Amino acid sequence: MKFGNITIGKQLLVGWGLPKALGKGKSQIRGSAYVEGPLQVGNDTQYNRVEATVMIGEEDNDDALVDSVPSVQDIEDGNDPKERPSKLSLKVKGNVVIEGDDKTPDALVVDGDQTINNGNLHTSNLLACTGQACSWTNSTINQQGWKGFDIKHPNKEKHRLRHVCVEGPEAAVYCRGRVCNGNNVIDLPPYWRGLVDYESITVQLTCLGSHQNVIVKRISPIEDKVYLQSQGGMPVDCFYHIMAARIDGEELVVEYEGKTPADYPGDPTQFSISGYDYGRGVTND
Repeated sequence: MKFGNITIGKQLLVGWGLPKALGKGKSQIRGSAYVEGPLQVGNDTQYNRVEATVMIGEEDNDDALVDSVPSVQDIEDGNDPKERPSKLSLKVKGNVVIEGDDKTPDALVVDGDQTINNGNLHTSNLLACTGQACSWTNSTINQQGWKGFDIKHPNKEKHRLRHVCVEGPEAAVYCRGRVCNGNNVIDLPPYWRGLVDYESITVQLTCLGSHQNVIVKRISPIEDKVYLQSQGGMPVDCFYHIMAARIDGEELVVEYEGKTPADYPGDPTQFSISGYDYGRGVTND
């Protein structure tokens, strides 16, 4: 059947389903509609298979065309040029909530540039913003500059846990562990070779059970080992925390003259600056 116009005074139901949210009987919500799906809107050639419950394509209705400014050639040829009033496929006025269901790796995937105007981006775990430009206009992202994480509390119901990263004037790495059972040698990670400056290595020791007066006897870059020695040859039993500075980049310029991170005098490509690289063009004053 084909109709010109259809007016439905109460409720439209397409497919099988009894949507409780829309009410039934006397409680039916006037002007409401339920579509079982899949539902396709817009250009009918842009989807060749079902990809989602709702699939929205570009606007492709010639009745929506409006007059455009004619060119000199249009006037000479007597043409009446038309154009589409909008290049958008979806526009929302009001707040939006997306609740992911783990059926795909990400709840929201955007291919292309993103712009946030006059608002803040609140995030507990911004992993990366690469491959595309990220633009924040009159907005901020992590303006304080702290790098943190926020997770569900591991043992308190209805609580969360928030920590921030330790900061320092170098790009450092660490390893930690325990030396015991007659051992007095710490094996450094093999991948440290070529990654860290062995001259920058520092070792902190915390003895257990007794005062052992443990010292670092020597650090061997060739063997990737740290040798310990205790007073009187006592068995070593201690925790260790070893730190070293990375050498796979240029030395950090801690203080520099400038108004924004763009004024950094070193190589900016080896950094990801919170509040700036996560939102390009935004100062973090």
